[in-house]
Order: sequence, then C-alpha cells, then structure tokens
Amino acid sequence: MTQHNLPSPDSDEYDPSASSLAGQVDSSVMAELLSIRSSIDNIDATLVYLLAERFKATQKVGFLKAAHRLPAGDPGRETAQIARLRRLAEDAHLDPAFAEKFLNFIIGEVIRHHEAIAEDHQAAAGQHPQASALA
Repeated sequence: MTQHNLPSPDSDEYDPSASSLAGQVDSSVMAELLSIRSSIDNIDATLVYLLAERFKATQKVGFLKAAHRLPAGDPGRETAQIARLRRLAEDAHLDPAFAEKFLNFIIGEVIRHHEAIAEDHQAAAGQHPQASALA
C-alpha cells in the first residue's frame, strides 16, 4: 500500500485516483477501475445536489406546516411514498428493502427538521413549544 494514495483526514482535496490497490493490480485493471469509479463519483455528486434540492423543498413544507400549526409528520403521506418508492425500486431492479430504508432515513431527517422549524416558529411567536401542544 503506497502512502501517497491514502487520503489525509485533514485534506479537503479529493484525489479521484486514491486507492489502496495502487501498485497491487495490473495497470489496465486499475485504469478500468478508475474509469468506473469516475462514473460513480459523478453519480454521487448528482445525488448530493439532488438531496440538497429535496431538502430545500421539504424546508418550505416545514415552514408552511409551522405557520399553520400542522404536525411535522404525515403518516399517510409517508406510507404512500414508501409504497411508491418500493414499486419504483422494483422497476429499476433496486432492492426495495434498501429503497425503503433510504426513504425512511430521509423522512426521519425531514421530520426532525420540521420539528426544529416549528420550535423556532413558536419561539419567534413568543410561545413555548410545549404550551401549544397543551392548548
């Protein structure tokens, strides 16, 4: 294993050729591996930007819910979305259980964000978060 191919934990710079396999496999295999990984890197970057856009939209939902004192979660919507995503995963030949776990993680984060937005909204309105729940 060559030291120069190990990423530094403090480094913000990404090295697309970083690999603990460097020098251990045939150069043509390494070139093919790096080419495939380049596509994976592009997909990962796209996923990050798509998730950012999704969270921008769900943040707007959170503000709307807070303004109208709606609950952070919507179990009916969540159930429908999970069923929809499982069908899409099957059509795409992706493990539906993985797709469900992924969406459940996202839903959990969205609900957490919505709860924080609601708390901020209530604090700005001079209400204690627990007071509105008791009303």
